[in-house]
Amino acid sequence: MAIKTIRYKFKNGGDMEYKSLDEFFKDHNKLALAFSGGVDSAYLLYAGLEAGADIKAYYVKSDFQADFELADAKRLADELKANMEIIEIDVLAEENVRSNPAKRCYYCKNKIFSTIIERAKADGYSVLVDGTNASDSYDDRPGMKALEELKVLSPLRLAGLSKDQIRKKSKEAGLFTWDKDSYSCLATRIPSGEEISKAKLTKVEEAEDFLFSLGFKDFRARLIDGTFKIQVREKDLEKILDHRLEILEKLKTLSPVVVLDLEVR
Repeated sequence: MAIKTIRYKFKNGGDMEYKSLDEFFKDHNKLALAFSGGVDSAYLLYAGLEAGADIKAYYVKSDFQADFELADAKRLADELKANMEIIEIDVLAEENVRSNPAKRCYYCKNKIFSTIIERAKADGYSVLVDGTNASDSYDDRPGMKALEELKVLSPLRLAGLSKDQIRKKSKEAGLFTWDKDSYSCLATRIPSGEEISKAKLTKVEEAEDFLFSLGFKDFRARLIDGTFKIQVREKDLEKILDHRLEILEKLKTLSPVVVLDLEVR
């Protein structure tokens, strides 16, 4: 399948288009990467290094990231012998983030990427890229506005690479992240308008760690007004009922009410 050319326009003027990642890296051979350790940013880091670019990965650790995400990021950076720096940020210190308004993702992205940009510039990197791909919808991701305002570039999107293509290329490259589930930040488990706290995020992470230990994939443990609502794939409904007593025993130590969402993921 041929890679289509994507034209990306900034509201403040200017546009860019690339037929491939190699073409992008020819124009940008010294750059910083907002690195999450997920499928997309992992492949972008690999591709940049393969293209001979001077690319430094910045991983932001906050209460919104599960511990396994950092472990995966470290593992991949080690395997690729990539230059990676960990930046710790207290996102809950930001009222616009902690209060969890509809635009919470925008405020959070703005804080995170502004921090990376400042650190990267101090290290001599003036271009920041992220792992947004051609399958990501602009309308569905309020954080996109922050990326646009801060002039963060998204090479995978610019080169027209979809999620499926990135997984395929990652598998061919031998990256362990090729089949990693998409995993949004822990803050998405708290409904908009309900204040986010470290205690709530810790409960969510502990609940999801337990479900991971039982072998579940692509699920969510949402905490809504103190109630855990578990969402799983349709094919896992029978399995979760098989583990019902174990799940109740564990999760009821974190919340008095645990329910299963029948509108499956």
